[in-house]
Amino acid sequence: MRTNIIRIGNSQGIRIPKVLLEQSHLGAEVELEVEDEKIIIRSASRPRQGWGEKFQLMAESGDDRMLNGDAGEQTEWDKDEWEW
Repeated sequence: MRTNIIRIGNSQGIRIPKVLLEQSHLGAEVELEVEDEKIIIRSASRPRQGWGEKFQLMAESGDDRMLNGDAGEQTEWDKDEWEW
Protein backbone atom coordinates (compact mmCIF):
# COMPACT_ATOMS: atom_id res chain seq x y z
CA MET A 1 0.00 0.00 0.00
CA ARG A 2 1.39 3.42 -0.92
CA THR A 3 0.73 6.74 0.75
CA ASN A 4 2.13 10.25 0.64
CA ILE A 5 4.12 12.13 3.22
CA ILE A 6 2.12 15.22 4.21
CA ARG A 7 2.88 18.43 6.12
CA ILE A 8 1.49 18.51 9.66
CA GLY A 9 2.37 21.89 11.16
CA ASN A 10 6.17 22.15 11.23
CA SER A 11 6.49 18.36 10.91
CA GLN A 12 5.63 15.76 8.34
CA GLY A 13 3.64 12.59 8.67
CA ILE A 14 1.61 9.92 6.97
CA ARG A 15 -2.01 8.86 7.24
CA ILE A 16 -2.28 5.23 8.27
CA PRO A 17 -5.35 3.54 6.79
CA LYS A 18 -7.84 2.15 9.32
CA VAL A 19 -7.41 -1.41 8.05
CA LEU A 20 -3.67 -1.33 8.77
CA LEU A 21 -4.27 0.03 12.27
CA GLU A 22 -6.80 -2.73 12.94
CA GLN A 23 -4.45 -5.44 11.67
CA SER A 24 -1.47 -4.11 13.63
CA HIS A 25 -3.41 -3.51 16.90
CA LEU A 26 -1.54 -0.23 17.45
CA GLY A 27 -2.81 1.90 20.32
CA ALA A 28 -2.94 5.67 20.70
CA GLU A 29 0.73 5.81 21.72
CA VAL A 30 3.50 4.22 19.64
CA GLU A 31 7.29 3.94 19.64
CA LEU A 32 9.30 4.84 16.54
CA GLU A 33 12.69 3.41 15.64
CA VAL A 34 14.90 3.60 12.58
CA GLU A 35 16.47 0.31 11.52
CA ASP A 36 18.27 -0.32 8.23
CA GLU A 37 16.77 2.84 6.66
CA LYS A 38 13.27 1.73 7.70
CA ILE A 39 10.94 3.37 10.22
CA ILE A 40 9.60 0.79 12.66
CA ILE A 41 6.31 1.62 14.41
CA ARG A 42 5.30 -0.52 17.41
CA SER A 43 2.89 -0.20 20.29
CA ALA A 44 4.38 1.73 23.19
CA SER A 45 5.44 -0.52 26.02
CA ARG A 46 4.02 0.21 29.43
CA PRO A 47 6.28 0.53 32.45
CA ARG A 48 6.15 -2.60 34.60
CA GLN A 49 4.36 -4.51 31.86
CA GLY A 50 4.28 -8.20 32.76
CA TRP A 51 5.35 -7.72 36.39
CA GLY A 52 2.24 -9.47 37.70
CA GLU A 53 3.05 -12.65 35.79
CA LYS A 54 6.71 -12.49 36.82
CA PHE A 55 5.78 -12.09 40.50
CA GLN A 56 3.44 -15.07 40.21
CA LEU A 57 6.26 -17.20 38.76
CA MET A 58 8.59 -16.04 41.56
CA ALA A 59 6.03 -17.04 44.19
CA GLU A 60 5.51 -20.46 42.59
CA SER A 61 9.26 -21.14 42.58
CA GLY A 62 9.84 -19.74 46.10
CA ASP A 63 11.93 -16.78 44.92
CA ASP A 64 9.76 -14.18 46.64
CA ARG A 65 11.26 -14.45 50.11
CA MET A 66 13.37 -11.81 51.83
CA LEU A 67 17.09 -12.50 51.46
CA ASN A 68 17.82 -11.50 55.05
CA GLY A 69 14.85 -13.14 56.73
CA ASP A 70 12.24 -10.93 58.34
CA ALA A 71 12.43 -7.22 57.58
CA GLY A 72 12.75 -6.34 61.29
CA GLU A 73 15.48 -8.89 61.96
CA GLN A 74 19.08 -7.70 62.24
CA THR A 75 21.62 -9.28 59.93
CA GLU A 76 25.23 -10.07 60.78
CA TRP A 77 26.25 -6.98 58.83
CA ASP A 78 23.87 -4.87 60.96
CA LYS A 79 25.39 -6.26 64.13
CA ASP A 80 29.07 -6.05 63.12
CA GLU A 81 29.41 -3.20 60.63
CA TRP A 82 26.65 -0.67 61.16
CA GLU A 83 27.32 2.20 63.55
CA TRP A 84 24.28 3.74 65.23
